[in-house]
Amino acid sequence: MSRRRADLARVRRTAGLTQEELAGRIGVDRSTVGRWEAGSVDPTLWARGELARVLRISAEVLGELLGDTAGDPTSTAPPTGPSTSAAAPTSSTTTPLTRPLPALQLDAVPLRSALEDADDEVEAIELARRVAASDVGEETLTRLERIVDDLAQAYLTDPPLQALMRTRRHLQYVTGLLDVRATFAQRRRLLAVGGWLSLLAGTLHIDLEQQGPAVARIRTARILADECGHDELAACTVETEAWRSLTIGDFPEAARLAQLAQEIAPAGSSAHIQATAQEARAQARLHDVRAAAAVVGRVTRLAEPLADPDHPEHHFRYDRVKATSYTATTLTWLGDPAAVEHAREVVRAMSTDGTIAGRVRRLALSRLDLALALVGRGEVAEAAQVATSAMRSRLLRSDLWRAREVVQAVAAVDRRSGEELREAYRQLVLPLR
Repeated sequence: MSRRRADLARVRRTAGLTQEELAGRIGVDRSTVGRWEAGSVDPTLWARGELARVLRISAEVLGELLGDTAGDPTSTAPPTGPSTSAAAPTSSTTTPLTRPLPALQLDAVPLRSALEDADDEVEAIELARRVAASDVGEETLTRLERIVDDLAQAYLTDPPLQALMRTRRHLQYVTGLLDVRATFAQRRRLLAVGGWLSLLAGTLHIDLEQQGPAVARIRTARILADECGHDELAACTVETEAWRSLTIGDFPEAARLAQLAQEIAPAGSSAHIQATAQEARAQARLHDVRAAAAVVGRVTRLAEPLADPDHPEHHFRYDRVKATSYTATTLTWLGDPAAVEHAREVVRAMSTDGTIAGRVRRLALSRLDLALALVGRGEVAEAAQVATSAMRSRLLRSDLWRAREVVQAVAAVDRRSGEELREAYRQLVLPLR
C-alpha cells in the first residue's frame, strides 16, 4: 500500500469506521473500500463525493489521500509528457481542434480490404477445422469466440460499414457450421457465437440508421440466445433494442426495454449494469428526475467494484469509464449542476488514456455532453468550442440527433455561435449522407 493510501485508511479509522461500516454508509461492497485503500482502483467522481461526505473532509484533502498527481480531477488542463495524444486534445479551451476523422468510408478499397481480411480469417479457421476433424471441434469454437471478441473490441475504431461486412462474412461461416456434426455443448457454443455476431451486426445497422435490418438482426440474436440458454446474450439483445429506441426518440419504450433487460440479465453482469445505465438515460429524457436519480445511484454502486478491464473498448463489456460517461449523459439531460464536472472528468480520462484510439467516438459523445452541460451553465463560448471539436472527430449517423441538440441549445442563447456551430454540423453531415 502506498503512503497516501495508508493515510486514507488512517483517516477512516480516525473517523471510527471499519471498512465494512464505511462501505455501508456509501453504498458499496467492503471489498471496494479495500481496493481503494490498497491503491488497486480509484473511486469514481460519485464515490469521491460520498467518501468526502462520510469522512467529513474536503475534496482537496481527499485528493491528497488518494494520491492525485494531476490536481483537481475535474480539471481539463492538458497533461505533460509523451502520453498526451495529439489526435485528442485534453483541454476544450486551450488546445487546437482535432483534424476531421473519416466517420464513414464508402470507397471500394477499404470495403474490399475488410472482406478480404474476413475471408482470410474464415479460410484459416476452416483449414484448421478440416485438419483436426470433420466436426466442430474445440479449436474451431475457441477461434470463433476470439473473433467475436476481436470484432467487439474493434467496434469503436472500425468504420461501421467495413465492420458490418466483416461481421456478416463470419456469420455466413457460422451458419454453414450449423449443419456440421457437433455435440450438444459444441452446438450451444456455436449458437452463442452466432448470437453475438448477429447482435453486433444489428448494432452496426443502428449506427448506419438501417432500422429494418437492425431489428431483424437483434431478433435473430435473441432467438439464438434463447436456444442456447445464454441469459447475458438475451439481456444484451433487449438492452440494444432499448438503445435503438433511445436513438429514434421513443423514450418510454427505451425505459421499458431497459427494465426488461435488467430482469433477464445475470445479477452484476455487464449486461445488467449496461441496462441499468440505459434506463437512467431514458428516464432523464422523460424528465423523471426522481426515477433517473435513483437509477444513477444504482449504476454507480454496481460499477464501483469493477476492476479496470484489459480491453475497455470491448462493446459488450461494461467498465468504470463507461459508467462515468453514462452518468454524465444522464445528469446533462436532467440539467443537473453536477453534469459539467462529471463530463469534464470523462473527457479528461479519455483524453489522457493510453488506449485513446479505442475511445474516439466515446470521447466525441462525451464532448457533446460537456457542451450541452456548459450551455446550461451559461458558458456558451466554451460550449461551442467543445461541440465543434466533437463534430470534427468521430460521430456516426445514429449520433446526429445528439449533435443537433447541442447546436439548437447554443443557437437559442447565442445566435452567432449557433451559426458557426451549424456550419460545423453541416460539414459533419455531408460525408454521412
